[in-house]
Amino acid sequence: VGMFSRLGAVSRWVQKRCDKGTSVPMITPQCAGTFEMAPSAEASFNPTPAIEVPECHADGLVSVSTSQDGVDVGTERKLRILIVEDDPSDVELVCHTLRSGGCHADCDVVQTAGEFAAAIGKETYDLVLSDYHLPAWNGMETVEILRHSGVDIPVVMVSGALGESKAVECIKQGASDYVLKDDLGRLPGAVGRALREKGLREAHRQTQQELARSNRDLEQFAYVASHDLQEPLRMVAAYTQLLAERYQGKLDANADKYIGYAVGGALRMQALVQDLLTFSRVGRTGRNLRPVDMNGVVQLALSNLQAAMRETNAHVDYQQLPQVIVDATQMVQLLQNLIANALKFHGQDVPHIFITAERGEREWIFSVRDNGIGIAPEHIETVFIIFKRLHTHEEYPGSGIGLAICKRIVEQHGGRIWVESRPGQGSTFKFSIPVAAERRTYDHFAGN
Repeated sequence: VGMFSRLGAVSRWVQKRCDKGTSVPMITPQCAGTFEMAPSAEASFNPTPAIEVPECHADGLVSVSTSQDGVDVGTERKLRILIVEDDPSDVELVCHTLRSGGCHADCDVVQTAGEFAAAIGKETYDLVLSDYHLPAWNGMETVEILRHSGVDIPVVMVSGALGESKAVECIKQGASDYVLKDDLGRLPGAVGRALREKGLREAHRQTQQELARSNRDLEQFAYVASHDLQEPLRMVAAYTQLLAERYQGKLDANADKYIGYAVGGALRMQALVQDLLTFSRVGRTGRNLRPVDMNGVVQLALSNLQAAMRETNAHVDYQQLPQVIVDATQMVQLLQNLIANALKFHGQDVPHIFITAERGEREWIFSVRDNGIGIAPEHIETVFIIFKRLHTHEEYPGSGIGLAICKRIVEQHGGRIWVESRPGQGSTFKFSIPVAAERRTYDHFAGN
């Protein structure tokens, strides 16, 4: 059936050319496995290995956006296509269809999986056109070979007979599109779409790389700035406190007030810089993932908060917390910040904090519930923003970084954090730790 459909397509094309009085172009083999359009004597062009955004124009040339010394440079060259096909007549028909659709392509032809892998490793291609039914292998294996090679080349399946369910399966496995051989008129459009999609992927990857580099630069700046500011701020705070001790009451009332402002501002700035340094270190230090008993984490966090616990007469209840794969140091910091937050905003009643954990299908959900002053609905989404404060320094001291640190720690573990609260009814901070990461890490420790 496939052979007759191809013969029919070829004969219809030849008949149309003859009816119009147009000569039928010949395709001459240039070397083993390589075909080029005989009427087109254009010289081939070796593409650069890194293709940013390829786009096929109406004149058949491919526009490629590259970057040289930070400047985008537009170049044009012929499209390079690797055809996986065992029938020379089908290769000729595909090449002619591309040329008729405006794509001047240099086409290399391979038949076996070994030849395909060798060609991909040796040359750079913009597109792969692969038959589905091949004598010794399946054309969809080209997608797997490209994936294992780490090469992003779109694959368009070109088959004589491909059912709808099989076509959908090809798309799911990673093929860009599929075209039936008796409907090759769709091929130029499919090629254009595949190139545009590849361009979008390249642009997305570049954006992600630039964003990651920008974040690293910001982290480095925050670390250096906060680290280098500590010493001069320590000097300012020490001498302003010395002024307050020696000259308190010896000058007029305004002088005492001004000295008090200077001391308070210096101490707040010192605390802010220290918190900023802590925030920047969360992203800089590597995570030491291992099985950790969260009951022990809570106990260590509470021991670090003994003074605040005694001052507020707080009660913390927790029991039967699970063992999870986390960085123990960061988990202590996370729970210490959440408990300290509950102690700070406790309201009129004695603070009572409940820590629980619930196993979900894919994650553990930890909850830290308090009976404090609560959070207004309009601030629920903003409390985790760095430097975000809902109260004045006179009402509640702090820098507004504690919850931002919590968010960063949770996200580094692949989880999420949120809060449920109503004013006057307390708050419940929840965060998740993925179970999938737990299983992979357990396998790693077990040597599986």
